[in-house]
Amino acid sequence: MDFAAARKVMVDSQVRVNDVTDRALQAALLAVPRERFLPPERAYAAYAEIEPEIAAGRRLMLARDLSKLLMALDARAGETALAMAGPYAAAVLARLGLTVTAQEGDPAVFGIVGPVLAEEGVAAVAAPLSTPSGEGFDIIISEAAVPGRPETWLEALKVGGRMAVVERSGPVGKAVLYVRGEQGVSRRELFNAAPPVLAELSPEPAFAL
Repeated sequence: MDFAAARKVMVDSQVRVNDVTDRALQAALLAVPRERFLPPERAYAAYAEIEPEIAAGRRLMLARDLSKLLMALDARAGETALAMAGPYAAAVLARLGLTVTAQEGDPAVFGIVGPVLAEEGVAAVAAPLSTPSGEGFDIIISEAAVPGRPETWLEALKVGGRMAVVERSGPVGKAVLYVRGEQGVSRRELFNAAPPVLAELSPEPAFAL
């Protein structure tokens, strides 16, 4: 399979047509080998309009949705970023000139994506996703949905920092951009999306007698 050609088709048919006009972002998406974030036997699915599994239930976000989240973040070279359950997003941000950490709750994911993250200059941290590893980030992003507002993630942003996530409690979620200010956090809804919800952040079921 010609992955470079498939990558160009992805950017042309899934990214540009969805109002993702940032040329630097388009170039980063064209440069990062998305197929290497999947096991070799599933690499063929990297550029399809699906959410293929990396490992341990972790999936790549649709290129359409991820590119729109990344454009909303307005990432700038020299900034620091944390990708929670988002190794591919981490590599794209690194290509944009950011200093990036990718955090995963299951080391099995790094068993697949570790080599390509190292080549892209992304630091890998295996730790529970409920608590970010570090603080003072300019950007936080996730390729998986969260069940509600992730307060601990917001606390890891510096003032002026931005976070882009999909909040999902039903069949369809809402992509949201948060910005941390001196006096609090602002929230802006962006578009509908439905990536899988992070099981690690889902509340335990309650039973009533």
